[in-house]
Amino acid sequence: MRLYSGRTTLSKFLIEHCHAEQRELAALLIDVAAAVKAISSVAGKGKLGGGNGVPGAMTVQGEEQHGLDVIANQLLIEHCEWSGLVAGMLSADNEEPIPVRSELRRGSHLLVFDPLDGSSNIGVNVSVGTVFSVLCYEGSGAPTPAEYLQPGSKQVAAGYALYGPCTQLVLTIGKGTHGFTLDREIGNFVLTDPNLTIEPETYEFAINVSNERFWEPPIKRYVSECKEGATGIRARDFNMRWIASMVADVHRILMRGGVYMYPHDTKDPHRAGRWRLLSQANPVAFLVEQAGGAASTGRGRILAMEPQSLHQRVPLIFGSRHEIERIERYHAEFAAGTDKPYCSPLFAQRSLFRVEA
Repeated sequence: MRLYSGRTTLSKFLIEHCHAEQRELAALLIDVAAAVKAISSVAGKGKLGGGNGVPGAMTVQGEEQHGLDVIANQLLIEHCEWSGLVAGMLSADNEEPIPVRSELRRGSHLLVFDPLDGSSNIGVNVSVGTVFSVLCYEGSGAPTPAEYLQPGSKQVAAGYALYGPCTQLVLTIGKGTHGFTLDREIGNFVLTDPNLTIEPETYEFAINVSNERFWEPPIKRYVSECKEGATGIRARDFNMRWIASMVADVHRILMRGGVYMYPHDTKDPHRAGRWRLLSQANPVAFLVEQAGGAASTGRGRILAMEPQSLHQRVPLIFGSRHEIERIERYHAEFAAGTDKPYCSPLFAQRSLFRVEA
């Protein structure tokens, strides 16, 4: 009996959905998937596989680094630099872009990635993930840092891997958002969730309520209305979900809807938001929009933003489209001073981090 007859593997999916000019892109995504398999194998071993913390190690962003962070970063670089498909790579864990070695051929794409999102959860065995974005490169020499500063609307592919009870790869090449599950018996990713769709309405939201005292009034207004439930103006009850691993939160919303919010706040006055635009927010926004959802800073579309630096941070709010539209409306009303008693014209005019699309 042929157990796998008719099942669509990742390779078959890419052959069917990539036109002739995208063969290099398809091959690159196969390389990324190979790296994901290797990371999954190490992550599944936990501390037995070197996934424990590295005492005193820090990333270029001043964040604690763990053994699996280092391993995942190196595996992605090793799997993707040798085949001549990338001109360069940018990792969230490296301050500067990673050049392709001079003896290797350069390709026509740039690969941007966060090798291990949610790594603070490694020690408690909570799901972590890898996020990636693919951009086109039309130059002939080594790409400069400025050539990575492309708006998210220029992405040709994006995705994430989730290392949980099973390993799943979710990606888009601009033709919908599709989920694949790693079948360890055959060593392939198999299409299990084609054409994922985020419903425009939802009854769930995700936010770190411990930061409430730092939120801007539009977010306080929105969350307060959700918590009031059926007795408030929303006239329905909401559930709150928060995993503190963004890839896991993204996956839940793609599978069953909801809203995720890590808005701008005043907790750290030196940065505009929590998530990196190039390696986290842009690929997530691409996936979410391709599934019918929306992704915003609260004041504008994520994919329309012009990047200013390689590791630029932005607020990130995404999920069910009607809820994102409501949150953007609350920000606009607050800025216009029409949102009494939440409005604060002084703050609206002088906020240091008013993020424009």
